[in-house]
Amino acid sequence: MTGPLALRRATRDDVMRSAVDVAPTLLGAELRTVLFEDGRPVEVRVRITEVEAYHGQGTGALADPGSHARMGRTARNATMWGEPGHLYVYLSHGIHSCVNVACGPEGQGDGVLLRAGEIVTGVEEAARRRRAVLPLGRTARRDLARGPGRLGQAAGLRHSLHDGIDAITGEEQNDARAELWLGPPVVDVAQGPRVGVAGIAGTDAFPWRFWILGDPTVSAFRWGRGAADASNRANGAVSG
Repeated sequence: MTGPLALRRATRDDVMRSAVDVAPTLLGAELRTVLFEDGRPVEVRVRITEVEAYHGQGTGALADPGSHARMGRTARNATMWGEPGHLYVYLSHGIHSCVNVACGPEGQGDGVLLRAGEIVTGVEEAARRRRAVLPLGRTARRDLARGPGRLGQAAGLRHSLHDGIDAITGEEQNDARAELWLGPPVVDVAQGPRVGVAGIAGTDAFPWRFWILGDPTVSAFRWGRGAADASNRANGAVSG
C-alpha cells in the first residue's frame, strides 16, 4: 500500500490532459472525503485501484461512443465540460452515485470513472454507508468500494448534492469536501476493455480500463450488451 507520506495534493495541471492519459496516474491515488454529519466531520479515504477513461466530443477525431459526453453538453454531464479536477457525480440505474474526475481543458468533456478502491481510512463509516455488518470479514472489507456505485456510496458522495465538487481546492459543497491525492506511479498496471459498456465502446477498440494487477478490490470483468459480439466481429475481420 502506498504510504501517506508519499502522497501529494493533486493540481489542475495533473488532470489537464486527456482522460486516457490521466486515468493510469490515478491508480494508487486517494480520494479523501469529509462529510459533516450531525455537526461532526467524518473522513473516508479510498485508495483507487481501478479506473476507466471516457472521452468527450472535444477529444480526437471521433467522440467516444461509451461516454456521457458523446452527444455534447447537457444538464446531466455539464461538470465533464467544465474546469478539470471537479467531480462529475452521476446517477446510474436511478440508484447508484458514481464518481468521475473531470479532465482536460474546459470544453473537452473528458472524465475518469473511479471504478473501484480500497478503504484505507474510515472503514466503519464506509461500512455503515454500505449497510455492511460489523465487524467486517476479509471479503466484506474488500467489497466496500469494489465497483463504482459502492465506491460512491462508501465515500459518501451523492448525486446531485455533490456533482461538481472541487477535488483540487477541497472547497466545501453541501456539507462535504473532497480532495484528490496522488502517489508515485504504480508499476503493475493492467489495461483492457471497459466493464459493462455496450457495443464497440466496450471492446478492445477502447482499451481504456486500467487497474492494479492482482489487487483484490478490482471489480470482475463483464461484457456490456452487444460488446462480446462486436469484439468477435472485429477480431474476425482482422484475422480474415
